Amino acid sequence: MSNVLIIHAHPEPKSLTSALKDLAVETLIAQGHEVQVSDLYAMGWKAIADRQDFLEEAKPDRLNYIAESRHALASGTQSPDIAAEQQKLLWADAVLFSFPLWWFGMPAILKGWVDRVFAFGFAYGIGAHGGERWGDRYGEGTLSGRRAMLAVTIGGREPHYSERGVNGRIEDILWPIQHGMLFYPGMDVLPPFTIYQSNRLSEADWPVIAEAYKLRIANLFNEQPIPFRTQNGGHYDGQQVLKPGLGAGTSGANIHLVQPGDPEQVLDSTVPELEQA
Repeated sequence: MSNVLIIHAHPEPKSLTSALKDLAVETLIAQGHEVQVSDLYAMGWKAIADRQDFLEEAKPDRLNYIAESRHALASGTQSPDIAAEQQKLLWADAVLFSFPLWWFGMPAILKGWVDRVFAFGFAYGIGAHGGERWGDRYGEGTLSGRRAMLAVTIGGREPHYSERGVNGRIEDILWPIQHGMLFYPGMDVLPPFTIYQSNRLSEADWPVIAEAYKLRIANLFNEQPIPFRTQNGGHYDGQQVLKPGLGAGTSGANIHLVQPGDPEQVLDSTVPELEQA
């Protein structure tokens, strides 16, 4: 079976979001998977990225967080909590992110987890640069071969997050997370599991929600991921701009999704060598 990591961000253990996390753990274990949970509020996760993230600083006179992040990863001097979460990611075959949508994004504690754990040399700043290749990212990278899925509770109504809805499409709202944070370091990202009007649901609504989520969990390793275009697969030019003729008939972020009839993408199969947990 497989290893699944759940990153959970909700301050209330009795919330719907927490109930989904618990259901995921129960369902995955029943299927024979190994499960780890990083419950960020319960852990008291430090969300602020600062110089305390480094046991030693290469240049202590003036903090350059990116440079210190690279130095700390290479020298083994990251804060232990950061290193522990990186090892969980390397252990995982799939990662579930469980959180409520707050102000069109993830809770600050989860954004802080990404800021600190996705260190330079771990989730970004890796791979060779040259010609049309700008490093290992967007479909390649340290987390290649792993699956990711968001489980998001949303207070608003579903029509508000539709193509013409006042809040904008949910796919566009989640784009920075799904494409920019998860696909960027190489993960295959599944369509999100979303629940609308989450603060208006009753206990009678739970069985339907639970069955729908259990079905998604059961298909975690079978479902087709969102067809994001890979950076180095041949669809972008040397300036990382989509080549002419691609993305026709669509607009916005959708031009960065592979369309029927597009040329096949070809990636270098080399995966960065990092210590596995």
